[in-house]
This record gives sequence, C-alpha cells and structure tokens, in this order.
Amino acid sequence: MKRELLQLKIRQRTYLLGERTWYMGVLNVTPDSFSDGGKFLSPEKAIERALQMIEEGADIIDIGGESSRPGSDPVPAKEELKRIIPVIKRLRPQTNCLLSVDTTKSFVAKEALEEGVDLINDISAGRFDSEIFNLAHKYQVPLILMHMKGRPKTMQVNPFYKDTLHEIAQFLADRVAAAHRAGLTSNQIVIDPGIGFGKRFEDNLLLLNHLNFFQKFHLPLLVGVSRKSFIGEITGQPPEKRLPGTIGACLIAVLRGVHILRVHDVREVREAIRVAEEILASAPTSSSEKKDLKEGYVH
Repeated sequence: MKRELLQLKIRQRTYLLGERTWYMGVLNVTPDSFSDGGKFLSPEKAIERALQMIEEGADIIDIGGESSRPGSDPVPAKEELKRIIPVIKRLRPQTNCLLSVDTTKSFVAKEALEEGVDLINDISAGRFDSEIFNLAHKYQVPLILMHMKGRPKTMQVNPFYKDTLHEIAQFLADRVAAAHRAGLTSNQIVIDPGIGFGKRFEDNLLLLNHLNFFQKFHLPLLVGVSRKSFIGEITGQPPEKRLPGTIGACLIAVLRGVHILRVHDVREVREAIRVAEEILASAPTSSSEKKDLKEGYVH
C-alpha cells in the first residue's frame, strides 16, 4: 500500500493524513436517503447516532439535510437548514470530533460554519453555487470536491464515458483550479471521484481499482462506497445487508491509496481496515527472512 502523506488545514489547525485511514461517518438528516432515510430525521436521534459513530472511531461526522440518491429532487435551503442546524447546535458542544456539512448551497454552508462546522462536502464541486469557494476561503476550512455527471435527479440516466479515468480527472482538475483561483491552498482541498454519482456499474469498479490514478493531484482522496448499488448488483443484497460488500470495496480503496472513507458502519469498517493495515505494515525481522523474500523463496 502506497499512500502519500498530506496535510489538511482546518482554520488554525493542521492535520496529517496518510499515516492511517480516516473515517467520515454518514449522518443523513433526511426522510428519503437511499439507505437510512428517515431514521435520523429528528435532532435527538441524529445526535444519538452521531455520538455513537464518534465512539466507534469516526474522525469526521458528515451532516446532510438533502438526499443525493439517484432521482432525488433538490430541497429548498430553508428546509435543509431546518433539518441540520438544530443537530449541529446541540452536537458541537458535546464533541471535539470534526464536523462536515454535506451541501451544495453556500447559504446553508455559511450557517453551518457559523455554528462550528469544520469542513464543506460539496457533491457538485462548486458547480451549483460557486460562492461556496469564497466561503471556504473566508472561513479557512477544507472543501471536498466530488465528481458527478449532471445532477442527482438525472445522473443515472444513461451516463456514458469514452475514457472514464481521464474524463473524471479532467473534471477534478478544472474544479481544483477554480478552488485555487478563489484562494484555497492545496491543504484545504480534498477530491472525491464520486462513486455511484453518474457512473455505470463498470465505471465504479474501474475507479475503485485505479484510485491511485488520482494520486497525481497530490491531494487527499476521499471515497464513499458504503452500501451503494454496485455492491448490490454484485451481491444481490439490499442496502441494509451490504456491509460485507462495503468492507471489501473499502479495503480495495485503502490498498489503492485513499485517505478518507465515507461510511455508515464506522466500527465494522474501521476494525476490518485496521487488521488489514497491521498486516500490511508487518516486515521481516531477520536477515534470512529478508533474503528469502528478496529471492522469492517459499518454505
């Protein structure tokens, strides 16, 4: 496993990414998300779920008030705020865990930042509301830029690529350039190839198997594969039974150099990846073992 060590600057603090995998816990404060829509719509249940994921080892809690599942309709900013701000207000004093707002609207992001949120996760990469770049710069917080073809409403209507990797890389390069023009530095930008967002089944598999292609950006890499439909196509399981498949996809992502995994099941994924990382970090202890490995000798 080769993963670049990179810095992530959040206001006045700098974090090192790459020594281990980071985990972003998904908190959907929505009635219609594809996997857990409605389960955490009330502030009480949302806060309880957030604290549970933090106890399980989440480094970031990603709070969203608008579903981005395929075919979903946009939510007015006021409704989005009504869903997430009560949660953020009550959660922030209870934890030092990093909080992220999952939104495409600068108005929503600003209110969340004022309440103490640490990152902006924008699935549109600033295409829907370019003011979000200036906002991230003003508050000195990282901005996660994700690739998506079109909008959630239409993104899965016959998506097509001639050269999947290069087209997605070019999109991300354009959005990173836009972030730089707004004053964001490289340690304030995270990229996400957007698994499941305007992708065919084969595109998702190709992206996961070649995530190291995006290391040329020298930026932190985030992926979200948790419970997604390509796993269901392989296993035949509904979203709530896709944890084993999720772990398999997450392991491949880590082997290909990802820095942050966005997941629903923090404890289970974290424990599986921790075992894998410990195994990968092991090294021969004696000169004879090193010699055997070099010569390809098997006892």
